[in-house]
Amino acid sequence: MTQGVDINLKTAPSGTLGKGSTTPSAAVNAPDYALPALPTIDAQLLVKEQRSLWGDAWRQFRKHKLAMAGLALFIFMLLATFIGSPLYPQEIDEIDFSVSGTSVSWEHPFGTDSLGRDMLARMLWGGRISLAVGIVAALVAILLGTAIGATSGFFGGLTDTLLMRLTDLFISLPQVPLLLVISFLYKQAFYDFFQRRTGSGVTGIFVLIVLVIGLLNWMPTSRLVRASFLATKQKEFVEAAEAMGSSRASQMFRHILPNVMSPIIVAATLGVGAAIITESALSFLGLGFPSDIPTWGSMLYEAKDRFEIAPHEAIFPGTMIFLTVLSINYIGDGLRDALDPRKTQ
Repeated sequence: MTQGVDINLKTAPSGTLGKGSTTPSAAVNAPDYALPALPTIDAQLLVKEQRSLWGDAWRQFRKHKLAMAGLALFIFMLLATFIGSPLYPQEIDEIDFSVSGTSVSWEHPFGTDSLGRDMLARMLWGGRISLAVGIVAALVAILLGTAIGATSGFFGGLTDTLLMRLTDLFISLPQVPLLLVISFLYKQAFYDFFQRRTGSGVTGIFVLIVLVIGLLNWMPTSRLVRASFLATKQKEFVEAAEAMGSSRASQMFRHILPNVMSPIIVAATLGVGAAIITESALSFLGLGFPSDIPTWGSMLYEAKDRFEIAPHEAIFPGTMIFLTVLSINYIGDGLRDALDPRKTQ
């Protein structure tokens, strides 16, 4: 005959048998084990700080001392030219032959030119044009290069072949002579057209210079974006989006493009400095803005014949170009390191 075993782990008193049982049953009593109380943990400690791509990039960028110095200098240049120029009391076209060619003084901190015009006022005013040309021209090159590179890398096949051969064609063109020829042939036409339509011929020259610089500098960005698209479109998350019925436009702009923004941002940053130098070279050669519109390049052009007797007329504009381009290059180096996932800590 089988005996039943009654196991009570809670409150069965020691040595008792079950009542009303005709068959003897063994009561196995277990001690009452009490679990120790867990220590109280603050809920805030259990919440892990969320880290984003741009947050990691900013933390990494701040560690780059030269990049931070370049960023501070570039912001200072922007504030000085776009905000300081209207606040500076001297006029850019005020002629005073009594102080013609004078060097640094309290009244004229950067001296005067051959016509007695204040150099600092002209540098601040002209800096707005030089910086605007650099930023807008780099933006045109980045947008065009990104569009062509993304289309080529995503679709591949015949589209890739045609667009890359077009890129090779533009790369093979002599950029500097072509830039000079286009500026020489169409400068007056753009000036007259915008003078009739908007009343400002200088705007036409600005548009011409921006378009020429942008249309002749999109090729490196296009190749860079194409290579990034070719590598990214093979990733698992893109294949998963395609399997879920995502359209091609959604795959390009929502899934792939945000993941290839790092090299695009670095290329855009470095392109600003290159565009500023190109505009300065055009103005120095007399193919940029008119002589009554001061830019850093045109100021160098006017000072080249007076360098021996008034070196400050060339030193100060040249220093502004040098410092601006140097700060932009340092920012680009910092962004390249900050957006590199292998260096993120």
